[in-house]
Amino acid sequence: MPWKAIFFDLDGTLVETAPEIADAVNDTLRYFDWPAVLQRDVDRWIGHGTRELLIQALAQVSGQSQAQVRQGGILRDALPIFDRHYQQRCGTRSTLYPHVRDTLSRLRESGCRLAVVTNKEGRYTDTVLQAHQLRNAFDLVVSGDTFSTKKPDPVGVLHGLRLWNVDKAHALFVGDSSIDAATARQAGIAVWLLPYGYNMGEAVSACQPDRVIADFSKLL
Repeated sequence: MPWKAIFFDLDGTLVETAPEIADAVNDTLRYFDWPAVLQRDVDRWIGHGTRELLIQALAQVSGQSQAQVRQGGILRDALPIFDRHYQQRCGTRSTLYPHVRDTLSRLRESGCRLAVVTNKEGRYTDTVLQAHQLRNAFDLVVSGDTFSTKKPDPVGVLHGLRLWNVDKAHALFVGDSSIDAATARQAGIAVWLLPYGYNMGEAVSACQPDRVIADFSKLL
């Protein structure tokens, strides 16, 4: 195994979470008698954390700009409602992508350090990982609110490298988006992307990763 540390994105990389995120968004919109949004829109909004996703949904249904939503009462009122619904929805309609559990197990057996680095807020990250019995598969979990900045800032990756005393040449980031590619590049490590996740509607090849891999088993 050439890698001593591998960092993984969560949504769209380890777990398909978009269906339950869309459920929570539409639960929230229904509470305020706003129209529902489509699954394909939610897929496109995933990547910058659930707060930013909710801002985009509210902007679409209200006709306001995202800047207006951020500054107005609409977001303040919607956030606690979304939080309640998403906590209830986490783990209910998400699924592991093929070969994830077995691959993570074999990587751990090889002595490789494993981390999750996601922009999802910690309370949701923990729920998703526990729901799919993945929490113990990782040596480190960095969520969007673990540090003062989040991806594409490489702070979570650099923290892991220092913690484990791993050289950048022996570290890999595995994700599904331009955000993950930028995070890896800023950290100075290699990046492989999976084509089935949520890259804001764009092909991952456009991110110019070191490799595009068809599924998780290719990590072995």
